[in-house]
Amino acid sequence: MLRSRYSKHGFTLVELLVVIAIIGVLVGLLLPAVQAAREAARRMSCSNNFKQIGLAIHNYHSAYKQLPTQHGGTGLRTGANDWWEGSATTNHEELSAFVGLTPFFEQQALWEKISNPSAETVTPGFAIPTPTGMWSAMGTNPRTDRGGFPSQEYVPWATEIPTLRCPSDPGSGAPALGRTNYAASAGDSCHRVQDFGAKEGNLKPMSAWRAVRYTPVDRGFFQLKKEAKFRDVLDGLSNTIAMTEIITDLGDFDKRSAISVLNGGDAGGIGSDGPQFNPKWCSDQGQINPEAPTFFCQNDPNCNNPPQIVSNGTSARGMNWANAMAPNSQVWIIRPPNSETCMAGWYDNVGSLPASSRHQGGAHVLMGDGAVVFMTDSVESGDQNAPVISYYNKPGKASPYGLWGALGSRSGKETIQEQLNQ
Repeated sequence: MLRSRYSKHGFTLVELLVVIAIIGVLVGLLLPAVQAAREAARRMSCSNNFKQIGLAIHNYHSAYKQLPTQHGGTGLRTGANDWWEGSATTNHEELSAFVGLTPFFEQQALWEKISNPSAETVTPGFAIPTPTGMWSAMGTNPRTDRGGFPSQEYVPWATEIPTLRCPSDPGSGAPALGRTNYAASAGDSCHRVQDFGAKEGNLKPMSAWRAVRYTPVDRGFFQLKKEAKFRDVLDGLSNTIAMTEIITDLGDFDKRSAISVLNGGDAGGIGSDGPQFNPKWCSDQGQINPEAPTFFCQNDPNCNNPPQIVSNGTSARGMNWANAMAPNSQVWIIRPPNSETCMAGWYDNVGSLPASSRHQGGAHVLMGDGAVVFMTDSVESGDQNAPVISYYNKPGKASPYGLWGALGSRSGKETIQEQLNQ
């Protein structure tokens, strides 16, 4: 029997190592490209969600001849006279604009649950604390810090809506109810907006005293507690921001979602401390970690730690889509995108709550005409140390915050030179 003159050889160890090394190099080269492609897909999904929300706003306006109300609802509970008195029988005038939009972005079933009385609870068998043992139509107060009223048991408020989530944001689950990555623009002035709004408690007309203080700061696309219309946007729908992206809090002291609270500084005139008199107040105080500039200082002896941080709770950024209070579903167009959150007095009161995203370099904004624009962190934003416009600080003037602030003001008469929608 003749043997073949050619011997069969396997790979040597060196050859195997070379092949493995080549494969490793190829994987190393391809991985960033794969990650970039995935993020591009997530970013596109975020943009598409925003386009759907923009279409919903226009359809709502077409149906009702007004915008959905930010801070709307059914008033205070019977016998209550003050804004801090919570309720399980009414929603306390604290519903966000997203509630009214639900049937317009394919959430008709959820809207039916909201607009009708219900006995359904998140926890089976939970005793609903109302005289009838049922939730009232339009739900309970969406805040969980109003006297222990169990909004976390009201199914609609605990429901997460896919249209309101950006896949780039990993936040999920407790302590949030239903997270949102989109927020309504209240304009380029925050002074006393949250405390006042266009109506008194229990939907009473605005008093003369309140009108003097609220009207000068009522500069946003959405006007709190007010039935706003497209016609109110005198600067033009294509030149005015309606909503922006925001990230949700992960409990990690991220400066964009955890809220630094001055716990004071809510009163006084020009020259007083606080972010309404200097939007960069938290940054100028050195509260940002220099070794990790995306985060606030945290128990660091070599850093100026914030006096109070609101994080990892339902009152942090983007933690409840139904809640109209500023941290949850509202932005002020003052600080550029992805700047730090910085509040005065209370975590939900006045200060700086910028747009934010987990995309590289900026965040999406929804213009009044429905266009979605990616706004960079480096957008021209004027004098960031200028006090916000108020009833004692040049009411009616153009925004001091450059192009960014001009886009946040609906009637500041600023001229926008840039073409944003291309």
